[in-house]
Amino acid sequence: MTASGERHDDQARLDRAGRYLPMVAVREDQRGGPPIDRRLIVAANRGPVSFHRDPSGGLTVSRGLGGLVSVLNELFRQHPGTWVAAAMSEEEDRLAGEGRAVDIDLDGVPYAVRYVSLDRDSYDRYYNVVANPLLWFVQHYLWDFARHPDITAAEHAAWDSYLAVDRAFAETIADEIGGDGGDALVMLHDYHLYAVAPEVRSRAPGAFLHHFVHIPWPQSDSWRVLPRRMRTAIFEGLLGNDIVAFHTEHYAQSFLDGCSDVLGLPVDYRRGVVEAGGREVWVRSYPVSVQPENLRQAMSADEVALRERSLLEERREYLVLRVDRLDPSKNIARGFRAFDVFLSRHPEFARRVTFLALLQPSRQDVPEYVACREDVLRVAEEVNARHGRGDWWPIDVRVQDDFATTLAAYRHYDALLVNAIFDGMNLVAKEGCAVNQRDGVLILSENTGAYGELGAFALGVNPFDLEEQAEAIFRALTMSAEERRTRAMGLSDVVQHNSVERWIETQLADVAARMRSQP
Repeated sequence: MTASGERHDDQARLDRAGRYLPMVAVREDQRGGPPIDRRLIVAANRGPVSFHRDPSGGLTVSRGLGGLVSVLNELFRQHPGTWVAAAMSEEEDRLAGEGRAVDIDLDGVPYAVRYVSLDRDSYDRYYNVVANPLLWFVQHYLWDFARHPDITAAEHAAWDSYLAVDRAFAETIADEIGGDGGDALVMLHDYHLYAVAPEVRSRAPGAFLHHFVHIPWPQSDSWRVLPRRMRTAIFEGLLGNDIVAFHTEHYAQSFLDGCSDVLGLPVDYRRGVVEAGGREVWVRSYPVSVQPENLRQAMSADEVALRERSLLEERREYLVLRVDRLDPSKNIARGFRAFDVFLSRHPEFARRVTFLALLQPSRQDVPEYVACREDVLRVAEEVNARHGRGDWWPIDVRVQDDFATTLAAYRHYDALLVNAIFDGMNLVAKEGCAVNQRDGVLILSENTGAYGELGAFALGVNPFDLEEQAEAIFRALTMSAEERRTRAMGLSDVVQHNSVERWIETQLADVAARMRSQP
């Protein structure tokens, strides 16, 4: 049994049908091999920076949001190349029209960004109808199947736009390659670009193609929500790659099952390989992580110190924290309801505890996300009205994008609640563990990708069970100092060991191994 609670004996590699699960991608003997002598091209929906013109006409460049920017920046530190992304502003449209990449330097890492020019209406249908919410909801088990979704002519038209956008990405990638691709390593990212790989392969057949899916991969039956042409194109699109990657072995297993169940393809579970179109496609898992050193360095900023002083002035005896996007998959309202149960069961904590919820706005042009935000705020108001006394409001909701406040709160929480319905990984759990200085307890949904690594040292919860979550809050706040310290040290050790550098190293090792295996 490892520190994360996962078994690595032969029997643990078998699923219930007696088939071998795919091995974790990196073996020790694959590391330290020859470097990959190929040009790197990364593609994702959003770029690492945003280009805009200010009111005076001057050019402004700002860092992109999200954890993907941080981890891929480290990839480019090791392996220089080009990032291909959708043009999101007029200035980026102008850069896209020039048909060339523009050089940037992000945190001391030089590389290039090339933008894809897209029709605004097509992009809206691709992003706001298909990617979010249709695919996102399928892959996070969020649809209420008795009522939603309805696949109408509008969704079919939006799917055509999704394919058109992915073709535009493929055309730009192929143009950036500028040949048959024999010298190119193309690494595609996430659920926006499922149909890109076959289009790139048709234009640059020598390119090595790798696709990382950063969100959950559901069981086969979930894909039958989508019309046959959609689900077939998704699986066939991913199988246009040489390697398909996920954060956990469980999601890799689900993808292998889908290749068999949805497409009827032969699958080698022992090797983690799908036979498709006369080619072998490797299916692998690599759990992404955070950069503890970078987080600790960011903690030293004056702005963080200012937020920290304010937080400590307002602080009660106990601080329960959550940090999330306002996304239905994050299960925020249910977490508030669990806190309501906790306060009802344990009135002795009145005035002694605050539940600080730092929530980032997300996709507010998608109706389902607007409804999620309204529900979250309504439930918080109900809990505060039921339990609040005088100047004490049990739940402090802050809808903002303020990383300095997040870092300050990470440092001082007593319990961090991460109760996502499903999550590909969840870096909040890892960030908090990396910088907390109070031996804070992690309350973690068993349906997050991070649970496989951190579950042995966290309080695991069923994200639908309010009683269990309420009990976990109580246990976290009443746990002995010794147990808190032991758990916190275990969490920190896991995050420190499974670094971003290791995540990159293991993927490139498998890329090199896959290249060696090709005829």
